[in-house]
Parts: sequence; C-alpha cells; structure tokens
Amino acid sequence: MGVRVQTADFDLSMEVAALTTGRTDIGAIVTFTGTVRGEANGQPIALMSLEHYPGMTEAELARVEAEALARWPLSASLIVHRVGDLKPGDNIVLVVAASAHRQMAFDAAAFLMDYLKTRAPFWKKETGADSAGHWVDARDSDGEAIARWSSTG
Repeated sequence: MGVRVQTADFDLSMEVAALTTGRTDIGAIVTFTGTVRGEANGQPIALMSLEHYPGMTEAELARVEAEALARWPLSASLIVHRVGDLKPGDNIVLVVAASAHRQMAFDAAAFLMDYLKTRAPFWKKETGADSAGHWVDARDSDGEAIARWSSTG
C-alpha cells in the first residue's frame, strides 16, 4: 500500500513487481497509467505543468487510498502521481489495485482514478506550441463518474 508524489518517472513493471513479488493471495492486478496527450480540444500541447501543495497532497491521497481499502478487500494498492513539467507522451499517474478477485481490483482502480481526476489537490496547466497556457478544470463527465461512488459501498 502506498502513495507517492514525485517528479521522477516511474516504471510500471517495476512498481507492480515491488507490490506483488512473493504474494500468492493476489488473483487480479489492475493498473492504470495516465500519460500526457499531444493535443487537447484540437490544439497541440507542448507542455503540461502539474503543481501540488506538498504534505497536503500526500495526506489526501493516503486518505482516499484508505477509503478504497475500506470499500474493497485489496491485497495491495499504489498511487504514484508526478508533478512538474511534463511533455506529451510522459507518464503522469499510476494506479495499481490488487485483490484476490478481478472485480474488486477493477472497481477499486476505477474509484481511485475517478477521485484523482476530480478531487485530488493537483493543479494542471497546459501550454500550447504558442506558449499560451491555461489551467485545466475537471470535465462534467469526470464529475458524473465520481458521483457513482457516493451511492455505492
């Protein structure tokens, strides 16, 4: 179980191996890796800058990970979120949920990602090829996705 906020890239295979090596209680591992797109709304993106409030962000991610652990019987979980300046193709976020059974791992991973997209304390700024940047807000569909978890347990 763990949460990390970092500037360095991560390696999916190494992260999963660190969580699962030697474990025979895990029957399903669900991962999600988010990357920087090269365009948004038809406009090219040259850079995505992610900011956070150190200490507060890690505490909030740990809180939501604990909520996932309370909702689903996970054997292991991990959230890695990068901050700083990222280029198209760079990794942004990794979520890993491991459980004895697949549906629990899928649901927990979806819950964690829905939370990260809507409520995690990160601020994202996309900068285009013309150096004009704008802050990114959550989309309506992200809000609809997180709403489903308020009525399930």
